[in-house]
Amino acid sequence: MTRKSRILVVGGGLIGIRHVQAVEAHPECTLVGLADPDMSLAPEVPRFADMSDVDQPVDGVIIATPTGLHAPHGIYAAERGWHMLIEKPVASDLPGARALSHAVARAAVGSLVGHHRRYHRKVQQLRELIAGNAIGTPVCANLIWAMRKPDAYFEGNWRAAGGSPVLINLVHDIDILRFVIGEIATATALRGRGLRGDTRIESGAVALAFESGATGTISFADTAPSPWGFEAATGENPNIGTTGQDMMWLMGTKGAISFPSMTLWSGSDWGQPAVRMPLNPAENIKAPLDAQLDHFIQVIGGAAPLIDVADATRTLETALTIEAHLSEQVEGVSDARNAHA
Repeated sequence: MTRKSRILVVGGGLIGIRHVQAVEAHPECTLVGLADPDMSLAPEVPRFADMSDVDQPVDGVIIATPTGLHAPHGIYAAERGWHMLIEKPVASDLPGARALSHAVARAAVGSLVGHHRRYHRKVQQLRELIAGNAIGTPVCANLIWAMRKPDAYFEGNWRAAGGSPVLINLVHDIDILRFVIGEIATATALRGRGLRGDTRIESGAVALAFESGATGTISFADTAPSPWGFEAATGENPNIGTTGQDMMWLMGTKGAISFPSMTLWSGSDWGQPAVRMPLNPAENIKAPLDAQLDHFIQVIGGAAPLIDVADATRTLETALTIEAHLSEQVEGVSDARNAHA
């Protein structure tokens, strides 16, 4: 009989508790406990105030702490010889991500980063279709993420100051585009107006250039209720309402495809209407977080990760480039408003 993987979860926020529940429910896992300084969280499971308090054997650790702690917590885990699954983004900055990558390599432990959307069967199907020339050579991609976060989301936590939707939300979309189309060569962005009366980045438009020569755009806002966004489209998050509406469109030299309906079109030129092609959309056998945990157990056993620290660092680099472009526009936006007041 195969021994169960002993899993520690670090961080008792919304996603951390979901990981605790997933580990407890998994037949091949044993929950070592939850490490979080707030000892009132999840009192029904073994608790530790800090990772350093863990005095039991650990095979793998799931790090679900605020982004700024990902690198130091990951480095500490590597020093203790623990394989790790780190929530996205992999770190808050590139020096931290690179230091973590070096620590993982030095300790020879496995690393997996929580870009869990790679486990959606439709995302994998989309990647296979693009690689299989279903739309020809990719030319352009359009993606929308727009919804209104409730005011309570920002109250009394780190999101009120630095929680822009780029590193919290768009980093997922950036990773999907990398996964499906290929590496991103350059990125730039324009910032939208602030509506909550602070200096947070709330909305904007992103332009991307891929190494393949394809281009892409992302329109985003966390102040605008809409049916378009990955969570709303796929119903993956129980805290976000499901609409089932497409939110990403890919176009190539032979046709186009929309996601997540997986509507595939074939065409020649504008003299003839594009023709809808038969396609059976793939369906998830397991929830992506559960599929990710399955894979983490395999990584603990020595399997190659679907996305490790080094791979996730490239997604982070693009997200940070976008964030920097948007942050640089704060003063200019304020000046422009004053000029028109």
